[in-house]
Amino acid sequence: MTKRPFLKATVAALALAFTGAAMAQNKPVKFQLDWRFEGPSALFLQPLAKGYFKDAGLDVTIDAGNGSGATVTRVASGTYDMGFADMAALMEFHANNPDAPNKPVAVMMVYNNTPAAVLALKKSGIKTPADLSGKKLGAPVFDAGRKAFPIFEKANGITNVTWTAMDPPLRETMLVRGDIEAITGFSFTSLLNLEARGVKTEDIVVMPYADNGVKLYGNVIIVSPKMLKENNAAVKAFLSAFAKGAKEAMANPKAAIELVKARDGIINADLETRRFQMAIDSVVASPDARKEGFGRVNDGRMALMASQVSDAYKTKNRVDVKAVWDGSALPDAAALDILPKKK
Repeated sequence: MTKRPFLKATVAALALAFTGAAMAQNKPVKFQLDWRFEGPSALFLQPLAKGYFKDAGLDVTIDAGNGSGATVTRVASGTYDMGFADMAALMEFHANNPDAPNKPVAVMMVYNNTPAAVLALKKSGIKTPADLSGKKLGAPVFDAGRKAFPIFEKANGITNVTWTAMDPPLRETMLVRGDIEAITGFSFTSLLNLEARGVKTEDIVVMPYADNGVKLYGNVIIVSPKMLKENNAAVKAFLSAFAKGAKEAMANPKAAIELVKARDGIINADLETRRFQMAIDSVVASPDARKEGFGRVNDGRMALMASQVSDAYKTKNRVDVKAVWDGSALPDAAALDILPKKK
């Protein structure tokens, strides 16, 4: 081998070795979503697909979930390092498991408002929350809106409600059939599910909790306390990379949904684009989010939520706000300036 080819081969080998060493040094992070791959999961799939997590020194894997409660439990068990879950579910876990050694901690607010809503059909005569008194409502027993309904009930003077439980796929079907008169569910999920069952949008009444006196926070990024303590730099790197990707996803939802479709080929791209845009408008870039700033929380509002969840969920212990929230790993203000401009 002549000198020049030898040098080229040596440089190539060193570059390959360096790349391999760098990849080996990337910290593995197992992340679980709250639900299956749908429109809002583009917030997480964008930074993954664009390599922002890798650039931050992380080897991130993202898996679908089957409910916030399960995600909290799996992060607590150590099966996952981080996750995306409802703040109320996290609070409930803390208050009901005071002796659990690895209770997850919320480190970034993503859904500044809960997506929970009550939905009814106009033909039922239900127009406002007050009209729900004496009515028959339905939802899965673990549904966030159902569990928090006592807060909605108290805020709107509702009385004598009866409940029917069902599996999630039957919720909207039973409403359409008339088996129940109203349901609780995520607004951007149940509305589209009703449309898919032939109900016109103008024939649906949607009563978001956030618009009817219930200012609960929604989904947050959670992390195991062990990781937050021992790998704080990794948590900060994750949140910074996420914020960068989430900003891009919200700026171009249609393109971001193609990344969701890459993970679940059977989704309807147009439908999921609508779902994602609804989530952006109603809970990610809501008026409350713009007021408080993306990723952050208001201490007074969080304290009120802790008290409300303790009462509504009938937890064993009162929720300790200091134990469930830690904003120390949040990126700076410039990095958190990701919300789309008002139209």
